[in-house]
Amino acid sequence: MLLAIAVFKLLKSSALLAAGVGGVLLARDGHVYASLLKVVNQLRLDPDNHYIHAAIGKVSGLDKRRLEELSLGTFVYAAVFLVEGVGLVLRKRWAEYLTTIVTASFVPFEAYELWKQASVLKVVGLVVNLLIVVYLALRLRAERRRD
Repeated sequence: MLLAIAVFKLLKSSALLAAGVGGVLLARDGHVYASLLKVVNQLRLDPDNHYIHAAIGKVSGLDKRRLEELSLGTFVYAAVFLVEGVGLVLRKRWAEYLTTIVTASFVPFEAYELWKQASVLKVVGLVVNLLIVVYLALRLRAERRRD
């Protein structure tokens, strides 16, 4: 189970890293809407899809400075998830504590977002993070009793 959590954290880190790089490239290009449409077409996605259309609308409305700020924040989160994932792969106890604390710290925000506007994806994300926190907390407690 620990390895599954580590892989999940590493996948999140990779996705955030890709998003951060994308944000930097979009900020540098200056033609956000046209660039996003080009990427959507290259990936052979439907630009008329409700979710893609909404995402393009939100991102294309951001100015260069805001895109750079969001990219920086994305890189920070990617680094945290990378440290968690690598630490868990190496079976370091500090990584279990770090992952428990960081993941638990997101739960109130996820619950608020779910309350504000519910979606299946938000429910799944919240449940997965709660399961990770509970599993790691129980594991750490059991390890402490053995020591």
